[in-house]
Amino acid sequence: MTSIITGDIVNSKKNEPSIWMPLLKQVLNLYGSEPKEWEIYRGDSFQLEIKPEKALEASILMKATIKTIKGLDVRLAIGIGSKTYSSEKITVSNGTAFVNSGECFESLKKSTLAFKSEDKNLDIQLNLLFDLAQLTMNSWTQKSSEIVKMVIENPNLNQKELAKMLNKTQSAISKNLKIAGYDEIIRMEKYYRTLMVSL
Repeated sequence: MTSIITGDIVNSKKNEPSIWMPLLKQVLNLYGSEPKEWEIYRGDSFQLEIKPEKALEASILMKATIKTIKGLDVRLAIGIGSKTYSSEKITVSNGTAFVNSGECFESLKKSTLAFKSEDKNLDIQLNLLFDLAQLTMNSWTQKSSEIVKMVIENPNLNQKELAKMLNKTQSAISKNLKIAGYDEIIRMEKYYRTLMVSL
């Protein structure tokens, strides 16, 4: 069982790739190596192979990272399933995880985050949670996105240490995390992780 995230950058043409590309690569490099586990293709589209239990964390981090740039967002489709053909390049590999991710991505309309597996009930349950989370995540400001990104990248730091790193007050960190719905989103991520581990 593996997981494939298929994504693209929303409004990428409004910004030079030199602005968002290094940030995207930075996140992808945290979860795998190019081109076997991740690749950027067609300019602003990408695929990442990742363990199912880590896929939502990676998606949240990707969203927070890209939304630190004004006017940009990211669309992400998580597909889980098998990998029946392995290539040196992820975009050539195949299996139900790739098919599910691709089909899920093609069906994204107003949604910027969705999930598809072989289990329809699981899909309904998780997509409902994802849709609710997007009510908050899609309206993250640059400031909130920057703080969410830092918290996910530095899970061992407390708010006081994060405040020092970002040159902000602890109350500003706390306020932005509250506005970003961070605690609730992380609760959803932990719940998603327990579901994936039990599959």
